[in-house]
Amino acid sequence: MNKIRIITFFIFLIIFAIAYQIGSISTVSDEEAKIFMSEFEELVLDIDAFGIFVHNTTIALPMFIPGFGVAWGIFSAWSTGFAFAAISTTTPILADVPPLAVIFLSPFGLMELVAYSLGISRSFILIRAITKKINLTSYIKPTAIEIGIVIALLLAGGFLEFYMLELVQQEGFEMPGF
Repeated sequence: MNKIRIITFFIFLIIFAIAYQIGSISTVSDEEAKIFMSEFEELVLDIDAFGIFVHNTTIALPMFIPGFGVAWGIFSAWSTGFAFAAISTTTPILADVPPLAVIFLSPFGLMELVAYSLGISRSFILIRAITKKINLTSYIKPTAIEIGIVIALLLAGGFLEFYMLELVQQEGFEMPGF
């Protein structure tokens, strides 16, 4: 069971990364980018580490819903990539940053990627068990443990992301919306 769990996790990690990449190469008009940025700036205006954690957790927990979580996770990956494309449209310096570098090379991006991949892959495992009419009792404990891991990762990631954003602002590098 553990070997299948690990393989499933990595398959959905790759699927998440692909969906994110597809979103990040989307063409975003200047008007769409400006609308997105104004909404984004309003969203992050007074956000702190706990706010980042809450935001990411509200995205991650539905990923555990059997079946729905897979679709939600892929959509979330695509929309996050699209957000990167919109930000890149208004911030030319980001045009040279490979989109996947944001999630694979930033510590908080990697934490979020692992958290989301755990949720999506668990959703797949649960829907597979339901369709095979397997008793879900044996899935309660591992699912609860994984939800705990996701919450811990997102809490640590939220504080790390906030701390890194604060450092960037103190150094005088302005990021849109931060």
